[in-house]
Amino acid sequence: MARLLVIQHLEREGPGQFAAAAAARGWQLEVLRPDLAQPLRDPLDDEILLVLGGPMGVAQLGDPALAWLAEEVALLKRVLARQQPVIGICLGAQLLAHAAGGTVEPLTCGVPALQVREVGWGAVSFLGDPSQEPLLRGLEASELMLHWHGDRVRLPAGAELLGSTLLCPEQIFRLGARAYGLQCHGEVLERDLQRWLEEDAAYVAAALGPGGVERIHADTRRWGARAERQGRRLIDNLLDLLVQTTPASPLS
Repeated sequence: MARLLVIQHLEREGPGQFAAAAAARGWQLEVLRPDLAQPLRDPLDDEILLVLGGPMGVAQLGDPALAWLAEEVALLKRVLARQQPVIGICLGAQLLAHAAGGTVEPLTCGVPALQVREVGWGAVSFLGDPSQEPLLRGLEASELMLHWHGDRVRLPAGAELLGSTLLCPEQIFRLGARAYGLQCHGEVLERDLQRWLEEDAAYVAAALGPGGVERIHADTRRWGARAERQGRRLIDNLLDLLVQTTPASPLS
């Protein structure tokens, strides 16, 4: 039996479907909140590390008020060096890529480049054939996912890109066999999205305009049930893969 060790950065951004998937497997789940001054720890041999999202970013690594961000990066470097299983979601994916030698920068679009935010429901297109890629088993060639970010990752050498959107190419990536980053949010339950929309309404309006919250509500009524179902399928595939894989050899 595996365990899930979760690093959470904000009350509203919890493990969601990951918690449900862990419970269905009979796994124990532990949540660490560095934003509430809870200490971090390295995962045990039978634990999968899950690093969730949040409004802070890699650009704030030097901020004394967010000193724990640097501690997270150091932890992720150790996890990658040991080839322990790890999943990064949104901010977690950015921290994971940074720890592996990649970079994170503002998301821009057009010429001249204008800074944009990717918020709401949008299609993630998979670069591989879902029938040939175990992570994508049971998914279509593209699936609607929830997006909530204004940065993008530049992947480190050796990373494998698995999914993209039109606005942000680096949506799903793999580092080796035991580390995955997801810029998109497959973990958010429909019932939890309401709180995101209430507490982060200004961010949504900045991205989509004054009708942005209502637009996401309408899109959720139209697509939310399927997106939640397919997000759970992706998460189940991911957890199955990480339980089955073992490190090839220690990294130097």
